Amino acid sequence: MADAPLVVGWREWLRLPALGIPAIKAKVDTGARSSALHVDRLEAFSVGGAPWVRFSLRPASAIATIEAEAPVLDRRPVTDSGGRTSERPFIVTDVELAGRRWPIEVNLTSRTNMLFPMLLGRTAMAGRLWVDPARSYCLGTPDDP
Repeated sequence: MADAPLVVGWREWLRLPALGIPAIKAKVDTGARSSALHVDRLEAFSVGGAPWVRFSLRPASAIATIEAEAPVLDRRPVTDSGGRTSERPFIVTDVELAGRRWPIEVNLTSRTNMLFPMLLGRTAMAGRLWVDPARSYCLGTPDDP
């Protein structure tokens, strides 16, 4: 039998272990279709003719800048909350909450002026999470055992 969906608040701490991100604050946004991750630097390159990206970010929880590389799943237009559309690279990586781990698609972009470096969109949550918008950090903080 599948696990029952986790109840989460409108903001949560999560992990992106395959990218080396032990903790990052995320806005849990059922109004956003896709998930987005803030990157400070983004560079496109190819491996064997396939598109890849190299990127860096420094979440508040990190001591140093995190450098990562990933194959590009796709490039798609994304419309932000201000109505502006831009084409963004999407990668697949694992997300981890409360000991549960599953793959999600994430677009890489600058979220410099946003309160949260990560946005967890509804396609990443479908069938796995229930959102209680009156709550925050239901699953604890990075300092919790």
